[in-house]
Amino acid sequence: MRVFLVIVSLFLVQLNSFSFQQNNFSTFVYHRFGDDRYPSTNISLDNFEAQLSFLSEEGYEVISLNDAFKQLKSSPKDLSKTVVITIDDAYKSFYQNGWPLLKKYGFKATLFVNTKTVGASDYMTWKELKEVQSEGVEIANHSHAHPYFMNDFSVRKFYSDLTISQAFFQNMIGSLPDGYAYPYGEWHPEMGNLLDSLGYSYAAAQNSGVVYQNSPSFQLPRFPMSDAYAGLDEFKQKADMNALEIQKLEVIDNNFKGSKEKPRVLLKFKEADYDLKNLQCFIQGTKAKKSIEVLKDGDVVLSIWPEEALNQRRTLFTVTVTDKKGKWHWFSYSYLLLN
Repeated sequence: MRVFLVIVSLFLVQLNSFSFQQNNFSTFVYHRFGDDRYPSTNISLDNFEAQLSFLSEEGYEVISLNDAFKQLKSSPKDLSKTVVITIDDAYKSFYQNGWPLLKKYGFKATLFVNTKTVGASDYMTWKELKEVQSEGVEIANHSHAHPYFMNDFSVRKFYSDLTISQAFFQNMIGSLPDGYAYPYGEWHPEMGNLLDSLGYSYAAAQNSGVVYQNSPSFQLPRFPMSDAYAGLDEFKQKADMNALEIQKLEVIDNNFKGSKEKPRVLLKFKEADYDLKNLQCFIQGTKAKKSIEVLKDGDVVLSIWPEEALNQRRTLFTVTVTDKKGKWHWFSYSYLLLN
């Protein structure tokens, strides 16, 4: 029997207000660079440099996630020409292959480090981490042991792992990180609450999407980048993507409206300038069913559910829609199903 554990919670995410504007930016997550031993998490150096060349030629500003998020929260400036590159796990291939290319183009990045593996054969050392930090890479937390926290979730277990990783950062780097990335992109609201209480500024998940002004600070989306998803045309589209600004999210996985294997995701957003005839819904591994209602006050209520029962651990629900100017907007939600 499968048990559903809440990711965006048994709960509603209520955002404060609606602002249809270009005050958003795309964030990408990479793992390995030029390391074809692991194709599912690797990007070839040719593909990576083609992406960086495009960003440079088109005048994008590439900065750390912490800097971009601070600008987003504090300034009304247009961030549509801002892109964030993040790297998970601090593999040696980033130091050897990825970072030299970023330096070539004068770009910054955020590196999420799981402290237990630092210095192991395939991972960067503390010396190397301090070196790239001194050259403009933000060093952020990716846990100590990189566990599956959502297996038998306990905030106490999360806190224990967190305190170990923080001790390593304090002792080896001399400071505590501002940001956190959930291992495997899996998270619980209590994890975000704890990070917030300890002074973290943000946390990154791994559901695809665009960060906008009302994005929940401890659920920031990132587009995954490996060779399977790293074609230049696809990268260009995602770099130029805008957010579908969700006001309310509810997950129904019981009673007559849904089940654990066939959950129903309810989204609420303002119709504003969205062109609803171009709205598309996708669910990994199956066809997406949907219903949509536009209320008198301009609110759109969208319901999405899978045609067939889900059977994998993580399933991405994705909605895309154009605005009246033809620009695409994107939102994704990651549903977790455990044994």
